[in-house]
Amino acid sequence: MLHSFLTQLTGREKRATLLGLDAAIILISVYIAYALRFGTAVPFAIIGTPWIMISTLTGVGIIITWTLGLHRIKIHAFDGHSMIRIGSCAIALMLAAMVLSYLLKLGAPRSVPIIFAVVFFLGASVARILCLFLLNQLERRVGVATRVAIYGAGVAGVQLISALRQSQEIAPVLLVDDNISLHGLIIGGLKVTSPKKLAQAVQKGRVQRIILAIPSLASERKSALIAKLSEMQCEVRTLPSIIDMISGKFDAGGLRTVAPDELLGRDKVDLDIPEITNAYAGRVILVTGAGGSIGSELCKQLIWCNPATIVLYEQNEFSLYEIDRKLRDLAKSQKINVASRLGSITDRARLASVFAEYSVEIVVHAAAYKHVPMIEQNELEGARNNVLGTEMVALATLAAGVERFILISTDKAVRPTNIMGATKRLAELVVQDIQTRSEGTVFSIVRFGNVLGSSGSVIPLFQRQIKNGGPVTVTHPEVTRFFMTIPEASRLVLLAGAYSRGGDLFVLDMGEPMKIIDLAHRMITLAGRRVKEHFLDDGDIEIKITGLRPGEKLFEELLISDSSLLSTPHEKIMRAQEEMLAPGELATILKELRAILEKGDKDALRQFLILRVDGYHKQEKVSFPSIAVV
Repeated sequence: MLHSFLTQLTGREKRATLLGLDAAIILISVYIAYALRFGTAVPFAIIGTPWIMISTLTGVGIIITWTLGLHRIKIHAFDGHSMIRIGSCAIALMLAAMVLSYLLKLGAPRSVPIIFAVVFFLGASVARILCLFLLNQLERRVGVATRVAIYGAGVAGVQLISALRQSQEIAPVLLVDDNISLHGLIIGGLKVTSPKKLAQAVQKGRVQRIILAIPSLASERKSALIAKLSEMQCEVRTLPSIIDMISGKFDAGGLRTVAPDELLGRDKVDLDIPEITNAYAGRVILVTGAGGSIGSELCKQLIWCNPATIVLYEQNEFSLYEIDRKLRDLAKSQKINVASRLGSITDRARLASVFAEYSVEIVVHAAAYKHVPMIEQNELEGARNNVLGTEMVALATLAAGVERFILISTDKAVRPTNIMGATKRLAELVVQDIQTRSEGTVFSIVRFGNVLGSSGSVIPLFQRQIKNGGPVTVTHPEVTRFFMTIPEASRLVLLAGAYSRGGDLFVLDMGEPMKIIDLAHRMITLAGRRVKEHFLDDGDIEIKITGLRPGEKLFEELLISDSSLLSTPHEKIMRAQEEMLAPGELATILKELRAILEKGDKDALRQFLILRVDGYHKQEKVSFPSIAVV
């Protein structure tokens, strides 16, 4: 009831209350000053009742506290700066008491104003600290504030505690650190304890959320620590680094929820090397599919390479509008031209027009239909866009005398079991074949796995399902995937342009593949939920096995043959040498494909891919009942 009454007070009512509190403290301070000076509880019996002094000083004191804004100090924001303001007010009151004593000829001892100022400072400070303590206790009692444990007693942890003290929604209640020498110290009002006590606090309900406040921690160590904390069945969040905040990856409205890419068990690959900037500085670069997940990130990365112009080529009007809007101001500040052009990659005349208009020097071909289930149902358009569209862009590149062309491919092109993968493998063969006829343009291919956060990827799907209370759907308990971040994928594409010598196929060492069901378990746990193990369990989120989708593989591969690997100047980037088509064979293949597309024969297309794409086979459907998984 008391908490409800206090929270319903208006801002004016709260300030008036604090002003009244300060007035009362002034009266009490005057009495205490005289009592201490004369060493008696009834000082006015000795000197008489100085009503004129008390009333006048109280009135002047209210004016001084109002002027210095003591009533505007937020209780939740009480800190060192607030105490300095109270100290300034105490000094002003002391001077006022001296002047009034002289003007009113009260003949009070000279030490009384000094004692009065000291008592007021202590009284005003202690009163606010007690109010803060009372509010915190009330909020915890009624469950208003989320009780959090701070993991990390370093500079970031201390600053976080100070910031959270000002919040009504979050209350820091525990500070833990691995450093034994810090245990027992009081930092930010909290006693530093061992991480062993964290599990007990979570189990007893004292902690509702854990905040990892070590932004400088290496990714591998952070992944292991997050995995350990996730076992406590408590929501885990991380404090972002300064770089994240400056780059805009941090939402000022709250702490960043643990990103799935922090759970993949490997450090991000460092691709921030000079070769990238040098390869693109001062150039005119055209990006197809510029509004897509990869294309848009590529455009953002290119901004920092200082090109002369970035041409955004996109078929979807809204996607083009969005990436244009996001890039305009940044590009303008860097003095980089941005041109947005609507058009299809299957429209050779439109491509030639745009190439000529801007004298394009480098092409990054990111446009493709990539969602496996969708292409399985729309195989003709998938083949038309992914194969013939790539041919159109590559031929337009060759005709315009462009310096470099980079095709973005996928691990699904290796021994494909779906239409999307088969069409991307054909697109790779198209690029390699055109390279054999190129005298100046350097063509290259970049092949990588699943990209975290891209449209249609499993990570945002799981996030939505967890947010909606489940179930989280996994197609098969043994399905695994390689994962990489969007920045990793984008930088790899740009680096391929710098390393390419012609007809190259680049892949990134992405570590060990990860089981999708393990990822689902960890994402549920990190969201502060518990996996429901069976239908009688009282867990929160159920994991359901739905069966492999048409064309979906259990395991993805990056290479047709591991023996084809060659090194590059970067230890995490490999160059693959894979078998190419015989001269003239591609022309026959594309002629057959065009005839099939003109007839609109889906069955003929599938048979064509089986015959023409090495390793392509239709995945046998493997289904499982929709039951919870342990």
